[in-house]
Amino acid sequence: MFLKKMNARMKFVLVVLLFLFLVIIGKVFYIQVISYDKLNHFATSLWSRNLPLEANRGIIYDRNGVVLAGNITTTSLVLIPNQIVDKEKTAASLANILGVSYEDMYGHVSKRTSMERVHPEGRRLSNEIADQISSLKLPGVYLVKEAKREYPYDTFLSHTLGFVGIDNQGLSGLELIYDEYLTGSYGAIKYFSDAKGNRLNLSQVYEKPQDGMNMTLTIDFELQEALERELDNAMSLYQSDQAFGLAMDPNSGAILAISSRPNFSPTNYQDYTTEEINRNLPIWMTYEPGSTFKMEAPHFRHRILIDFIE
Repeated sequence: MFLKKMNARMKFVLVVLLFLFLVIIGKVFYIQVISYDKLNHFATSLWSRNLPLEANRGIIYDRNGVVLAGNITTTSLVLIPNQIVDKEKTAASLANILGVSYEDMYGHVSKRTSMERVHPEGRRLSNEIADQISSLKLPGVYLVKEAKREYPYDTFLSHTLGFVGIDNQGLSGLELIYDEYLTGSYGAIKYFSDAKGNRLNLSQVYEKPQDGMNMTLTIDFELQEALERELDNAMSLYQSDQAFGLAMDPNSGAILAISSRPNFSPTNYQDYTTEEINRNLPIWMTYEPGSTFKMEAPHFRHRILIDFIE
């Protein structure tokens, strides 16, 4: 009788153990096979790091392919605080090169984050400063390439083109209106690190950034250049407060040249008032047709409207 009870208990224990074993096997199978992609994504996000690579903004051309707004390559400073061995030395060295206070720089190198941008002092660095930082070979200090908007003819067509901010986002004019098309998508240099942020000896992955879409305007560079020159001459000759001009193809309505005074430099937009930046007079201002001069040059069929305001 006793042996029968023992055998029954052993069978029960064996059944329970077998059930638990099957549950464990099923759980392992679920983790390793069914949920592999999801869990692998979570794991990768914990030990992978990205150094962002900025895309080139789309180029703006005139009707004949002249570049009105392009890009130049610059360098920016990125810190990985967990990889910085000597924070005091690193902060002092970078503060000296960038011309900022030690306290501000120490705040950057000590920040509890996976990646820290030094903004704005570490953005759009000159080649000389970038070379000084690179020569130090400081752990956790990286220099990444960034694109900077360039307006090769400065104030040329400034109100129409507009300008971009430090992060290459459109803030005015065509740069703002077509920002979603001109803006590309970031790429990255992906590397791997442990829980303490120390870089692992694994191959890095390069993801190429996607440049923005290019744009071609109806503007004719030579006509625009002539209009800009004549507006400058008129402002000087008549001592006017404002002036504007517009050249249009009468057959299609295409705008071939457009400008106004006062204008501004898109590269240094911070030096101008909001009124100077936003007032694109040929579009913004109302004027009487009787106050315009209408001229038609014999060698091209384009009508030019110019208005001088004292």
